[in-house]
Amino acid sequence: MRAVTLDSVPATPAVTEVDTPSPEAGELLVKVAASSVNGFDAATTAGYLQGMMEHRFPLVVGKDFAGTVEALGEGVDTFAVGDAVFGVVMKPFLGTGSLAQYVTVSAAYGVARVPEGLSAQDAGALGLAGTAALDSVNAVDPGKDETVLISGATGGVGALAVQIAAARGAKVLATARPGAEADFVTALAGADVHLVDFTGDLDAQVRAIAPGGVDTVLHLAGDGTQLAGLLRPGGRIASTLGFGPDAVEGQDVTAHAVMADANAQTLTALAAEAVSGALRVPVTATYPLEQVPEAFAVFGFGALGKLAVSCV
Repeated sequence: MRAVTLDSVPATPAVTEVDTPSPEAGELLVKVAASSVNGFDAATTAGYLQGMMEHRFPLVVGKDFAGTVEALGEGVDTFAVGDAVFGVVMKPFLGTGSLAQYVTVSAAYGVARVPEGLSAQDAGALGLAGTAALDSVNAVDPGKDETVLISGATGGVGALAVQIAAARGAKVLATARPGAEADFVTALAGADVHLVDFTGDLDAQVRAIAPGGVDTVLHLAGDGTQLAGLLRPGGRIASTLGFGPDAVEGQDVTAHAVMADANAQTLTALAAEAVSGALRVPVTATYPLEQVPEAFAVFGFGALGKLAVSCV
């Protein structure tokens, strides 16, 4: 099969031929229709995960997938061949990823059925970013009219988090440069979102809106220490970048280090929100599998929203 692979790290990903995987006991073989590029994938290619996870070469990159069940491993009775599924590859090692024509995944974790009305493209871009966004918002649990500063609002996770927080009635402050970035965020969540330009005096802009500090922060980009300093006493910060309780020791704030938990319940809930129109999957470009190396380059320059990949 064709797949996006690495022979070592750090390295630039390449499209090569590798053996089609076979499902082990408890696994599904999925024929991949769509995937996307995530920060996790970029970190893998950059070599940042060396020493943290086992790397098996040639390493097929990719976390998100949407497609059709092609075969069942021994003992699987919760899915059938032909089922449309999506989710996140959640294996304890790196090597059998989803930026490929086929992927094997656990039938028990990281996979859910694609509901009617959700396109393969959107399903293939929703799993990891959607889970990270929802888990981050849930961690700080902003109440109605509470302020939430979302740093990294123009990325895939941030663009979804802005929508989730706004739908809960929170007062959203979103980082975005004037121009295309600001227009992108406003289109997602409406004019009620307060835009702050992170290339300017972020502290002054935030304090102008929330003089006593914001209630909550989502740290998806930027300096966690600076962002924590913008919280009111008793405020909460959630970080997908490893900024946790140790970083705010002695301060009157709470920090949560978030690891996306792509369980079936979360995936199903995200898909239902996308089908209803309450959540827009912010795909801004789609690349064929052969052009995924180009997609990685674009991602590295700070692409807006999600870069989808067609694997058919």
